[in-house]
Amino acid sequence: MLTSAKSRLLASLFLTALLPLGLSGRQARPVSPPTDPSASAEQGLALVEKGECRSALPLLKKGARTPDKDLARRVGLATVRCAMLLDQTDAAVAALLSLNREFPHDPEVLYVTTHAYSDLSTQASLRLAHDAPSSYQAHELNAESLELQGKWDDAEKEYRAILEKNPDLPGIHFRLARLILSRPPAPATTEDARKELDAELKIDPSNADAEYILGELARQQQQYPEAISHFQRAVKLDPDFAEALRGLGMSLNAGNQFAEAIAPLQQYVKLRPGDPAGHYQLAIAFARSGRKEEADREMAAQRAADEAVRRAQGQSGDPSGTPPQ
Repeated sequence: MLTSAKSRLLASLFLTALLPLGLSGRQARPVSPPTDPSASAEQGLALVEKGECRSALPLLKKGARTPDKDLARRVGLATVRCAMLLDQTDAAVAALLSLNREFPHDPEVLYVTTHAYSDLSTQASLRLAHDAPSSYQAHELNAESLELQGKWDDAEKEYRAILEKNPDLPGIHFRLARLILSRPPAPATTEDARKELDAELKIDPSNADAEYILGELARQQQQYPEAISHFQRAVKLDPDFAEALRGLGMSLNAGNQFAEAIAPLQQYVKLRPGDPAGHYQLAIAFARSGRKEEADREMAAQRAADEAVRRAQGQSGDPSGTPPQ
């Protein structure tokens, strides 16, 4: 669980970011709001500068309708900070959504969004720990935190404790499988993960992620018929599951079912056109199915995608691959 000391530290860091704007949140005298949105915005921002967040917030909400984009941005940022300071979650989230819709690439918007959502997450986790410390949700949150810290054994104990009281709870066996696969590999790693994934699917047959991981485990062990079955089920559950489509196409290719591999690989490259491996696998499927012209086209797409990846990574050189036979 997040400790109260950590919570105070996060709150202190967030408030420190607010100090340059003078956001104290103290009560101030009522202010008659102007009717013009831009005037409301300017008056609200002036109050923010004085540290009068409680009086400023109603004006900022009205000022958000100003047609002046720069003013609207300043209003949105101030609204988030004031609302967070005054524990008005709805107002903060509404302002964040508006800011990210109107200014999705603005560095200050992204910075404030990061801090605000982090603070909201901390507040919610603390409320959960305080209001329902024995709930499976509290234990699951703690297990996730331990897992992120690499404390695999402690996280597993939390997940097992949840299952003891809630044996049919969806998602927990899947998390255990993910945890097992995150650990350093051991002789029993694959089999242990499979057991958890099979148990998950008995509880939740609609878990496409569990089917996908089972498919990957089978593919890595060159058990292609089993891999194909799992990938097909994953794709049936989620037709736009790109990774499952790729795994299905690769497994079909590896199993010499080249004609059958074409459709999933075509869908994959539509979803992930920048992945050179997808184009290469599709080129193999076309070539081995006697469709040379389409195979050549995919090899050209593979080279272009590979070159784009190299440029993005600051590399250079000849990215040309060997055409499949």
